[in-house]
Amino acid sequence: MRQPTTVSLTVTPWPLPPGAPAPPADPASPGDAAGGADLGDLAVAVIDAAGDTLEVRVLPPGSRRRAVAKRLFDVVFAALVLVLLLPLFAVLAAGVKLSSPGPVLYGHRRVGRGGRTFRCWKFRTMVDDADRALATLLASRPDLHEEFARTHKLRDDPRVTPLGRWLRRTSLDELPQFWNVLRGDMSVVGPRPLVELETARYGRAIGPVLQLRPGITGVWQTSGRNDVPYVLRVQMDTTYVGTYSLRGDLRIVLRTVGVVLRTRRNGAY
Repeated sequence: MRQPTTVSLTVTPWPLPPGAPAPPADPASPGDAAGGADLGDLAVAVIDAAGDTLEVRVLPPGSRRRAVAKRLFDVVFAALVLVLLLPLFAVLAAGVKLSSPGPVLYGHRRVGRGGRTFRCWKFRTMVDDADRALATLLASRPDLHEEFARTHKLRDDPRVTPLGRWLRRTSLDELPQFWNVLRGDMSVVGPRPLVELETARYGRAIGPVLQLRPGITGVWQTSGRNDVPYVLRVQMDTTYVGTYSLRGDLRIVLRTVGVVLRTRRNGAY
């Protein structure tokens, strides 16, 4: 039986976009109660909301046979989705193009297997040139600035278009990622696709996580998504790396369908 290894993590704050001022210090708030971790300089381990040390158990990445079976499933499943849902792709692309100026697709840089970066494709859900507008937005809205520094996301992002909000809530904006799966950038099921700024927050656990391709869906995506505290996201990813199986991936895919249909309580925004 494979023996797990206990890993302690260091959680560091999000770097902010150029031009955005640093958030004011709040000495009365020693930790992030919502996210379950102090986003300041933690020396050794992450701390959960109750103040207890949270240790992440990292298992070896598994056999080559298991990896081959996973890749074969990815190619077959992604090819079927791209062929069968081609009419839906066309309708969504037309909707994005007609609803707001800008390109139909948006490619965001993510970190893949082995630390290689790739462009992760989505249907565009924000106004054009949204990245440039972020620094101005954070400078003018201290509340959004603090939220972004904590989670690198904005729950009520004013840059998101009305159609884009619906696409995010239903996760339909992520359908182009099946092309990433065919290319070998991603897997159907896997750890969360990380932006480069996030890798430091994973501490020593980033090595095991980057042994697998990031997934369109996964444990985090079917367990509350953005409502899940960040430290538990790390735990979910590292646990998946050591325990994944084809049967488990199929269960996650089936759970994903239910989560997508439950648009009001799926943690997507």
